[in-house]
Formats: sequence, C-alpha cells, structure tokens
Amino acid sequence: MKILGISGSLRAGSYNKAILLKASELLPVNVEMSVHDLHQLPLYDDILAAENPPASVLAFREAIAQSDGLLIASPEYNYTITGVLKNALDWAATNTISNLLSNKPIAIIGASRTIFGTVRAQIHLRQVLHAVNANVIRKPEVFISRAQDLITNDGVINDEKTISRIKELVHVLIREIT
Repeated sequence: MKILGISGSLRAGSYNKAILLKASELLPVNVEMSVHDLHQLPLYDDILAAENPPASVLAFREAIAQSDGLLIASPEYNYTITGVLKNALDWAATNTISNLLSNKPIAIIGASRTIFGTVRAQIHLRQVLHAVNANVIRKPEVFISRAQDLITNDGVINDEKTISRIKELVHVLIREIT
C-alpha cells in the first residue's frame, strides 16, 4: 500500500512536514509513504494544463495516481489553506487533464502556532476536497495547536498525545483504503 504525503507548507522546518515524517514512522510494515515536494509546481494555468503540462506537474500527478491514498498536512494562513496547497490541488483535480482526487481516500491534519490549530483551514480544505469528489476521512479530526510547544526546531514531535492522534488518523486512512 502506498500513501502520498503532501505538506501545505514550503517552509524549512515546517511543523506539517514533521507531522508527515512522523506519520511515515508509524505505518505498518506493509505500508509505505512518500512525501511530495511542492516547490516546483507552477501556478495553475488551464491553457498550460491542456497544451503542455510541465514535468513537475506530471510527476506530481503520477505520484497521486500511483498512491492508494493521501495524507495532507497543512498550516493555516489567514484562516484558510495555503496558496501552495490550493494550487497543488488545482493541478491534481483539474478536469482539463483529469480529476485524480475523485474517490481517492484522503486524511487531513494540520499544525500551527495558534491556539486554534488549523480548524478553519481544515474546514476550507474539506470544502475543496468535497468539490472534487474526494473520499475525505471524517474522524478523527486532528488540529495541532501551539505546535511550537510540541514540535522541536529539528522536527521532532515530543508529545505522546500528538503522536497517538497522528497514528490514529493514519490507521483510519489505511482502513479506508483497504
């Protein structure tokens, strides 16, 4: 089984990338997870999608097509998902090429420095994923608040409750895939 991790943050030392790396450590032996780097994706352009999608787009779409499910980890910027994540989802679900997210099992999680975690961003992310007909895991909802207190600058998650919540979400995703 293959899970593709997608971080909505490009920041070096991203809490959300740390979540994905921890999730990959918590998987059963028969499940592998890779994390896709979104740095190279250009801004979505429907003409570009129709005529000549760049290699970075094709590689991203191939990674999604080859995965059995996705784990998306995103911070919250201005009460919503990041532009880089929305752009990636537009490339993944464009009807101009094909919607790769339709019926794809997807779990979402997020961490931020605020007391609210990523509650508002995850509401918006659920709306976007609903629009593209993704199979979004409903429960558990995992919003990691005050991430700076739970995740070190080296990306180490030092809170057992947080690790347990990540593990629970990943195992629900695995059950949904099977």
